[in-house]
Amino acid sequence: MLRSLAAALALPILLCGCSSWGDGPGYYWQSMAGHLAVIRETRPIDEWLAGSSLDPELRRKLEEVQAIRRFASARLALPENGSYTGYADLKRPYVVWNVFATPELSLKLKEWCFPVAGCVGYRGYYDARDAEDFAARLRAGGHEAFVRGVPAYSTLGWFDDPVLNTFVRYPDGELARLVFHELAHQALYLKGDTTFNESFATTVEQTGLERWLAAREAAGADPVLRVEWQRFAARREQFLALLARHRIALEAVYASDRTDHEKRTLKARMFAALRSDYDGLKRQWGGYAGYDRWFAQPLTNAHLASVATYAAQVPAFRALLARESGDLPRFYAAARRLAELSKAERERALAALALPATEPPRAGAPAVEPRRARLVPAGLHGPGLPARRLIALSPGTSD
Repeated sequence: MLRSLAAALALPILLCGCSSWGDGPGYYWQSMAGHLAVIRETRPIDEWLAGSSLDPELRRKLEEVQAIRRFASARLALPENGSYTGYADLKRPYVVWNVFATPELSLKLKEWCFPVAGCVGYRGYYDARDAEDFAARLRAGGHEAFVRGVPAYSTLGWFDDPVLNTFVRYPDGELARLVFHELAHQALYLKGDTTFNESFATTVEQTGLERWLAAREAAGADPVLRVEWQRFAARREQFLALLARHRIALEAVYASDRTDHEKRTLKARMFAALRSDYDGLKRQWGGYAGYDRWFAQPLTNAHLASVATYAAQVPAFRALLARESGDLPRFYAAARRLAELSKAERERALAALALPATEPPRAGAPAVEPRRARLVPAGLHGPGLPARRLIALSPGTSD
């Protein structure tokens, strides 16, 4: 606990990604106190399982997390530490609430900057009322603001990150994906290169999930889990593609030479079309309403601006993994060697890896466009913690 306290005291100063020095001690205090409260509620999963009153479904989920955690270290060579070996019931739907803000006719997020973490386009609060109050102040100043609950965040190894009630009931495949992705960041994380970090972790996540599903089926598990995961992932991809399409269209409107009045008129029509298109998706899904909460507030630019593309270099990392014959320790070592290069050299090397095998790499080739960009909400992590993505937008009771 003393180690945790010392680290928590340092985090708001060294790593804060949600405020600025001008916010005063109150913001830093809520950051430190909020994280310490999460630590205080965390107990080893074994202790939870030893209790006789544990809800049967929660018991099954915690046992599944333990199996996923063992698989991650034993079969994927991911760090073997205390992360995801504890559980905390925070008795609330989210661990933090992030606030995003934009101008009225722009999708550029307002940023807050810090000496160490740099600039980020959100602020996070452990109390929903504090987040709403801050959003209200931003709106009074002429911004559009969007408050989104965040089910989890990562400390990148500063603490043993716990499993939380806010995401433990996600589908088993999503739980596995989350654990593999976050442990991949602990295995390799390059400061200042989000695309590299997310592409690497996404490659590990995808590979880990493929192997985890195959191992379960080889052991006689019902293949229905694979079918359920594929349905879950397909819905998420469709929803994110919908957001991307409308974001691109709205960006074109704002970049045009139309008058502000014309832009406002088109903006209203496009947000109405987004809602209509989402209703159409729900009908395709048989009424599945997992993403309704995203639409719970009036739609704003900040909604769409909070969703960012990432993982453009996944094809290159997949090629690197294939070059290493699927051997993950060798793949990790090769990725670390890439991380030691300058950014320009690293991007040229990754671009060459991503080229089709029949096309020889060109000297000085620029970074390639993503074959399949993915989208995630920006800033899915807590106040006072490293600025990086945590998990993809996930539906369900916790989102």
